[in-house]
Amino acid sequence: MEAWVDLYWLPLGAGGHVVRLNGRLYERLAARREHRPPLDLYHSGLMVGVDGVTYAVEMGPVWNVSDPHRGVLCEGPVASEQLGRFRAFRYEVRCWPGGRIPDIAEAVASPVRTTDDPAQVAAVLDVLAQVPPLTWGRDELHAGEMWNSNSVVSWALARSGHDTDALRPPAGGRAPGWDAGLHLAMRQRRTEGPLRR
Repeated sequence: MEAWVDLYWLPLGAGGHVVRLNGRLYERLAARREHRPPLDLYHSGLMVGVDGVTYAVEMGPVWNVSDPHRGVLCEGPVASEQLGRFRAFRYEVRCWPGGRIPDIAEAVASPVRTTDDPAQVAAVLDVLAQVPPLTWGRDELHAGEMWNSNSVVSWALARSGHDTDALRPPAGGRAPGWDAGLHLAMRQRRTEGPLRR
C-alpha cells in the first residue's frame, strides 16, 4: 500500500496582506518582549496519501471553503467561546480527500516527508479524528503558547509516533503554537498511554 505524510511550511499570511501584516506586528512585539530578533512566521499543513487518495489537512475559517465534502473533523471558537457563537469567529479542522492547501505554491523548504510507513500514516488519520476543538489564539492548556493550526499539526504528528524533534520550521523562522500541540500530546501520553489502533 502506498502511504505517506508530507509536512508543508507556509509563510504566515501567504496570499493575504492583512494576516501577513498582523503577523509581522505580532512577531515584532513578541521578539521585543523576549529580547531576540524578529523571525519569519510559518503556518503548517499536511498532505496525507493513502491508497491513491490524497488528503489535505489544515485548519481554516469555517466560512472560507464551501465544498460540502471538505472533510470537517471539528469546529472551534476563535479568540473566545463567546465570539465563537458567531460564524465569523469559528474555525474548522479539515482532512479533505482530494482537497488542497491554499497557497501551497508559496511553501518554503517543503514538502518534508515525515513518514512512508503505512501503519504510521494510518495513525495520523486515526488521531486526527480525535483533534480537540480548543479555542484558537488562547492558551487553555497553560503551555505558554496559543492553540492554532500549528498546534493541530504538531499534536497529530506527536500522537502518531513521529520524532517531532526533527521537524522544525525553515532556518530563521518559527511556528507559533507548535509547542502547544507537543505539550498536549505529551500530557495525553502520560495519562492515556500511546495511541491505540
